[in-house]
Amino acid sequence: MSLTLNDFDYPLPPELIAQAPLPERSASRLLAVDDGHLQDCRFTDLPEFIRPGDLLVFNDTRVIHARLHGVKESGGQVEVLIERAIGPHEALAQVRASKPPRAGSRLRLADAFDVTVLGRAGEFYHLRFPDHEDLHGLLERHGKLPLPPYIQRTAGDEDESRYQTVFAREPGSVAAPTAGLHFDEVLLERIAARGARCAWLTLHVGAGTFQPVRVDDLGEHRMHRERYVIPQETADAIATTRAAGGRVIAIGTTSLRALEAAAQDGPLQAGSGETEIFILPGFRFQVADALVTNFHLPKSTLLMLVSAFAGMEVMRRAYAHAVAQRYRFFSYGDAMFLTRKNDAEHDAV
Repeated sequence: MSLTLNDFDYPLPPELIAQAPLPERSASRLLAVDDGHLQDCRFTDLPEFIRPGDLLVFNDTRVIHARLHGVKESGGQVEVLIERAIGPHEALAQVRASKPPRAGSRLRLADAFDVTVLGRAGEFYHLRFPDHEDLHGLLERHGKLPLPPYIQRTAGDEDESRYQTVFAREPGSVAAPTAGLHFDEVLLERIAARGARCAWLTLHVGAGTFQPVRVDDLGEHRMHRERYVIPQETADAIATTRAAGGRVIAIGTTSLRALEAAAQDGPLQAGSGETEIFILPGFRFQVADALVTNFHLPKSTLLMLVSAFAGMEVMRRAYAHAVAQRYRFFSYGDAMFLTRKNDAEHDAV
């Protein structure tokens, strides 16, 4: 089956794009999609879909203050969005300016410090930050929280807490693992009371997650790279859950990408690595049995991922239903609970 970009398009009224979080984390809606059946719920209903012995795998990454404004040596304005750190004093970044900065030039950022442009790395710039302070420390003091491009406002005080999960620990992401934003301590306690367990991994989300797919032939698309870490205790918990007949439930596409990337060459192993895994319909999932996820942009690689997981036709019906029922979309929007389609359906793709 040859897939094109238009296979993953859908009409979305702009007013359904959530511009701010709801007053409470778990107050969002939940569309449960189980074996193709659609059920409208509240996110607080999620524990009803969790079974004793299930394992929920969360991404504990923390969003950094990755957006910086400044000037070039010529005086021209620049905006820098860190893609990822590649050392204590170096990073790859998107740089927006009227004219591209040259290798060897300096940028004055936040009217506080200078960075040196070392060169280009594909679509990103390789920047050298001052040696006197750790990169993350500089960003936290002088940078701003980066909201997604479809949120038409600058980050405010509320976003400092609400665009982070309650379990965010490891700094490094420039976008939140948004499925995790719906969870609060009360909901986590209710899930534990169901007899399920939680485990953690880290995948640092890069700015490339918002980059559009620019080719119609999806076989030509190349994913951005993201770094992940899967602790030994998480790998052990997954093996124990599997042996006992429980399900592995990935909380967010970032958790799912890390799990499936780590299992591409055999049984899932603990450790760290980088992934540019591109999941399309026909992909054979090795780890995740169910997925909690927000709604994704038209023609996006994440919409392709969930279509691979739950089925293309199922996702088309689910998204049409969500639009008709006025669900809230994207990072601060509502969520879905998806069960994985069976292998026979994968073989039919």
